[in-house]
Amino acid sequence: MTTSHMNGHITEDSDSEAKNVDLASPEEPQKHREMAVDCPGDLGSRMMPMRRSAQLERIRQQQEDIRRRREEEGKKQELDLTASMRLKKLAQIPPKTGIDNPIFDTEEGIVLESPHYTVKTLEVEELLTSLKHIQHILVDPQSQEDISLILQLVQNTDFQNAFKIHNAVTVHMNKASPPYPLISNAQELAQEVQSVLKPSHHKDGQELNALLNAPHMQALLLAHDKVAEQEMQPEPVTDEKIYENVGVYGGETVKIVRIEKARDIPLADMHGTLTFVLIPSQQSKPPPAKETVIHVKAHFDYDPSDDPYVPCRELGLSFQKGDILHVISQEDPNWWQAYRDGDEDNQPLAGLIPGKSFQQQREAMKQTIEEDKEPEKSGKLWCAKKNKKKRKKVLYNANKNDDYDNEEILTYEEMSLYHQPANRKRPIVLIGPQNCGQNELRQRLMNNEVDRFASAVPHTTRSRRETEVAGRDYHFISRQAFESDIAAGKFIEYGEFEKNLYGTSIDSVRQVINSGKICLLNLHTQSLKTLRNSDLKPYIIFVAPPSQERLRALLAKEGKNPKPEELREIIEKTREMEQNNGHYFDTAIVNSDLDKAYQELLRLINKLDTEPQWVPSTWLR
Repeated sequence: MTTSHMNGHITEDSDSEAKNVDLASPEEPQKHREMAVDCPGDLGSRMMPMRRSAQLERIRQQQEDIRRRREEEGKKQELDLTASMRLKKLAQIPPKTGIDNPIFDTEEGIVLESPHYTVKTLEVEELLTSLKHIQHILVDPQSQEDISLILQLVQNTDFQNAFKIHNAVTVHMNKASPPYPLISNAQELAQEVQSVLKPSHHKDGQELNALLNAPHMQALLLAHDKVAEQEMQPEPVTDEKIYENVGVYGGETVKIVRIEKARDIPLADMHGTLTFVLIPSQQSKPPPAKETVIHVKAHFDYDPSDDPYVPCRELGLSFQKGDILHVISQEDPNWWQAYRDGDEDNQPLAGLIPGKSFQQQREAMKQTIEEDKEPEKSGKLWCAKKNKKKRKKVLYNANKNDDYDNEEILTYEEMSLYHQPANRKRPIVLIGPQNCGQNELRQRLMNNEVDRFASAVPHTTRSRRETEVAGRDYHFISRQAFESDIAAGKFIEYGEFEKNLYGTSIDSVRQVINSGKICLLNLHTQSLKTLRNSDLKPYIIFVAPPSQERLRALLAKEGKNPKPEELREIIEKTREMEQNNGHYFDTAIVNSDLDKAYQELLRLINKLDTEPQWVPSTWLR
């Protein structure tokens, strides 16, 4: 059982092969090794400082006493415990550096630190080699598994990078700082020592007196005092230093502002360089919520030049019904900041548009004013028009939804981009007044591309005819089942003809979509709300007629000779459909020529496969 001395400290080592470190004599300073018990033996080395012979003798005596006491105890566990406690004590001593301030152990008077301390770090390769060596020694499965996990960790790139950073920090933290002088009057103290030693006849005193009188020693002491005087002189505290410290210790939130003020500028009686220290208030405010961009579809036209309420007409943003707007700020609930879709590069500043609630209030007030003027009209004419509308027979109903809900004031609808999957095509819905060509366009698509387009199989309560095939021509069901499906909201639209019910169900459209084909639908406007509230994600195209004269020419080619009032009714119906249901339309085609309209329709359908489209955000939630 042996005891090793590390850096002048006495520590116990339970290893029978531990080596004792010989303390250096004053004549021959020698190196010794300082290491923790769980680190490699070559982590670092340092030089033992020179000490007086009396102190060394006392150290050797203490060393012999401890060694003798340990041998008498003869208990390995107590030795291990004592050694462990001693090493922990050494590890807790804060490092100090400098040739003028060595640290002594208060218990045994042994130097703990020296200016020659260096640190040698352990490299990753050495760690891997040690772990592999341990892996060969340990044979139990649990230890093998633990070593394998550690090896995986050490071989990880992130761990190796962190290990290198740790080594760099370790070297930096243990790097010896330059010595700092304790006094600046070493020459004066040397003269006092000389005066004390002058009458002495002791050999050692005479030798020390001669040494201190030597010219080289006198020059060394003079140089020491000159340097120490400069090092120990306190740095003058200036206003610049105070402001610099305020900026450093106050953090980034503290700002220093300097103003060169002339005498002719009225600012009290101050002039010259004025320095302001800007310190943030202690009353912390919660950070403002980050504005998120929302995309909306406009359901009304807006022209800021006709709006007397816009704060700045030059900054107002005009748009039309159907435009996509990118709203970047809603901080002001009355006036939002937005860009038109596609105009971000050409529009350097965001424009002002009415906020949703503000616009709803204005529209509600406008409707109230118009309703107040309604009694001034001829009651007889209004009742006649109302009764005429009631007598008109409508084949299809859409779950009893009116064409337009007067209580709903349309302003904006939040939108998101959607790209249809390749195997799940959006149904194409063609909407338009009669005699505008939507039926002809649908039939041409069906005939030209049979493998791509299909129609939904309708339901009916009438009996099957001999030439009809169930599931291909119609779904034949009982009237009771049909009415039950109506109550369950399964039909997009339905109606009665010659005491038989007919209808297009949501499931029949979904069957076409699941087959990978594009479902083509011709629907009434009453059906659009039900269709958009489903999960079918329809793409609705409005087929509009051309001018009245062009419409007359197109119908004449088909052998039709419409009356002028019939043409005016088609134009009026078009305007009514756009006004009441235009917010459902994704796009519009003007059918001035059937061939050109067909090519435009095909282009729009193909575009769904290549470009994402704006759809209501509620569809994607």
